[in-house]
Amino acid sequence: MIARSAARHDGRRRHLGRFIVLAFGALGTCGVSGPSLLQHRPLVVWNASASVPIGLYRVRSNTQLIRGNLVLVRPPAAVADLAAARGYVPTGVPLIKRVVATEGATICGDERSVFINGEPVAVRLEADRLGRPLPTWEGCRVLKTGELFLLMPDVPGSFDSRYFGPVGIENVIGQLVPLWIG
Repeated sequence: MIARSAARHDGRRRHLGRFIVLAFGALGTCGVSGPSLLQHRPLVVWNASASVPIGLYRVRSNTQLIRGNLVLVRPPAAVADLAAARGYVPTGVPLIKRVVATEGATICGDERSVFINGEPVAVRLEADRLGRPLPTWEGCRVLKTGELFLLMPDVPGSFDSRYFGPVGIENVIGQLVPLWIG
């Protein structure tokens, strides 16, 4: 009888744990996919994409963003429209990207590569997985105050600044800190 009761208790505990994870995931999804529903920065987000580890992230204010920070960002309007039209992410869903360059960094792009301060940091794909040409920019420029270069260097298929260029800091919703990744 005691063993059966303990087993039932363990089953409830596992069920409660799953419920908590799903509840936080739902809250995070609301924060990410429904920004019009929430006028303020979400507290947590659930990432289900392959660009960064799948899991639950806390959203902190974006004071003092530095290289290496993972951020939740609303892409510029033209970029968001293209991403939605191609089915990369639904309209209104922010992106998760890493800050790789800030004010004063020299960003250069040619047909196939992106460089930061003369160092190669990313290769550009010519087309997405459905064969559609990806946007490109070429030349060099120094990032101004309030500009960030967002890139997932280890994810060749990431739709990031390698294709759409620098992003204004006003587009950043907040810095992400992992709470639980699986």
